[in-house]
Amino acid sequence: MSEKKYPVSFYAETTNSIGYLTRMAFRSFTRSLERRTQPYGVTAGQWRFLRALWARDGVTQRELSKRVGIHEPTVVTAMNGLERKGFIRREQSTTDRRRLHVFLTPEARELEAQLLPHVAEVNEIATRNMTEEQVKTLRELLALVTSNLAEDIGE
Repeated sequence: MSEKKYPVSFYAETTNSIGYLTRMAFRSFTRSLERRTQPYGVTAGQWRFLRALWARDGVTQRELSKRVGIHEPTVVTAMNGLERKGFIRREQSTTDRRRLHVFLTPEARELEAQLLPHVAEVNEIATRNMTEEQVKTLRELLALVTSNLAEDIGE
């Protein structure tokens, strides 16, 4: 472990905590995006799964869980909701009957073109008053934080 940059007392102030700031930013992103996706019948939680499936359709629920970074029991609940709304269908694997593959319906595929502009809008709002270089740096730093923490927990 490296030398501490700040005394422990520094983190008593929540705005000095990177974890707190990223959580608050995440919550703000989620609320802003959900305000835009709700008219399409998509919650913020469902959005994550649709986005992952737009990138790669037909993955197993376990793979989807890894891609989205959410535990499998939560994935099952989300898949049930997406299935009820007619956004996905699940098929048993032909090679391993324990596995379920998740496929988008045509309706869900059409949503991609409708919802992605909203994602772009939310990102534009979030990075308002930042230069392109600052946005690039922010992305790089958040990726580094994610990598550092994944290494810490053995992922």
